[in-house]
Amino acid sequence: MEPDSHNAPKRSLTELLFVVFLRMVAVACLWFALQYWAMLVGYSLGGRARFDLLDLPWKVAGSSLAVIFPVAALGLWMAVSWGPVIWALGAGAQVLMYWLWSDIFGYNRLAITMHVLVATVYLVFRLALWLEMRHKGEEIRVDLP
Repeated sequence: MEPDSHNAPKRSLTELLFVVFLRMVAVACLWFALQYWAMLVGYSLGGRARFDLLDLPWKVAGSSLAVIFPVAALGLWMAVSWGPVIWALGAGAQVLMYWLWSDIFGYNRLAITMHVLVATVYLVFRLALWLEMRHKGEEIRVDLP
């Protein structure tokens, strides 16, 4: 026999939008992962960026990000707590690559800007969710003694 109602509370609009945002970032992470894998196996760039032809910094960065981004995509799609942490590792690595070590990896303004924008939107969502939970805790309930 099934219960008449579900025990899980309904998600708020902020929570639903946050999950949609996480899934959009997950799709972008999967795209980054596919780009790195295509580069490493020689499918893109005319085979000039195969793993065996790369310099050591590109070997380390490319292979690391080819593993980090699909894991981040999975965690973000499932909206689990470790997804944004793994994304932050990959995004931080790319920002360091394209900003701090631009003489080795080149300068990619779009990647830096997008990662900073995603991090800012993520922090705004977390603040909104925290304020929402705080507001829910202050509501007057009739079941209190």
